[in-house]
Amino acid sequence: MGVWGIWIGMILESACIPIPSEVIMLSGGWLVAQGSLSFVDVAVAGIIGNLLGSILAYYVGRAGGRRLLQKYGKYILLNEHHLEQAERWFHRFGESTVFFTRMLPFVRTFISLPAGIAGMKTWKFAVFTLLGSIPWNLTLLYLGYRLGGNWSIVEHYLRPVSYGICGVVLLLLVWWLLRRRKDRTV
Repeated sequence: MGVWGIWIGMILESACIPIPSEVIMLSGGWLVAQGSLSFVDVAVAGIIGNLLGSILAYYVGRAGGRRLLQKYGKYILLNEHHLEQAERWFHRFGESTVFFTRMLPFVRTFISLPAGIAGMKTWKFAVFTLLGSIPWNLTLLYLGYRLGGNWSIVEHYLRPVSYGICGVVLLLLVWWLLRRRKDRTV
């Protein structure tokens, strides 16, 4: 599907559908190395796809995420106080969180939902998403271009990093849940 496939793939990846952007952009770089696509076209498709998919997920969080957490949050030990804490945190650090997490495997896919739930200003979210997705996409595209048909090597090395980041996030979540449970019993 060429550039359109990269654009659609990056929209889906950024809309919380776990399609690895590493594979999409690295293979896009490989297609550039073959002369099938232009570097600029693939870069623009990836970056704009990232932005559009992220905005979709942001609006899902903004439109219904808070209601869902208010209704079902008790099952994962979340209450109104936690939502208010998250909103204050996003108002204080939201821009840098969105910017830096756009360059982290796994986390980058899902940061849009909490940004929307916390009510981060749409224009700020869009600007920092755009700025954060540029280095990620260009790096993967360039690596795919330089490695040509061997682009899967990069994905092979990025996968453990993605799993590590996912593990750290899960450990922090477990720690937080245990701490909440302990605070509730005291």
